[in-house]
Amino acid sequence: MDIGSTIRAIRKRKKITIAQICEETGLSQGFMSQVETNKTSPSIATLDHIATALKVPLTYLLMKKEERMSIVRKGDRKITTSGSESLKVEHLGSSKNMKLRLVEFPPGASTGEAPHAHPGEEVHFVVKGQIIAEQGEDSARLEEGDSFRWNACTPHRVVNISDELSIVLVAVYMEADSEQDEDFL
Repeated sequence: MDIGSTIRAIRKRKKITIAQICEETGLSQGFMSQVETNKTSPSIATLDHIATALKVPLTYLLMKKEERMSIVRKGDRKITTSGSESLKVEHLGSSKNMKLRLVEFPPGASTGEAPHAHPGEEVHFVVKGQIIAEQGEDSARLEEGDSFRWNACTPHRVVNISDELSIVLVAVYMEADSEQDEDFL
């Protein structure tokens, strides 16, 4: 872990001196310098005092870089295709267990002729257009602004029933130990 560099970066960004941190925490400047250069590892109690002085949650100091906020700019999104109809899929973001995708369904397009299943759970939000969502014996017509969720291990299918492009925002949750299938639709 690189807690010291994180502390230094926050302190400098907030224009706080080591002396100010030491005054508030009761720590020596030499000790704070060693913390910031990762030459010593402070206790959780000491880190809590430092976090309070920096006005950040203790948990933020303990997070690895890959666990912190991640940004995907519109122009940097990965774009793939999915299914037999090559639906356009924009990858909006993901974490260890969750994926957020924007899927475009041309008029009449579907996720495939036959319903299919995969591990995980999905929540869908119809951004534009009209679709039919089918799962087992359940079928629903959904329009812009409607949403639904289902357990993806039960065969399911989505069809655009409008004469225009339909766009669906899809959040997929999978257990960390699941095989994460890119072609999840």
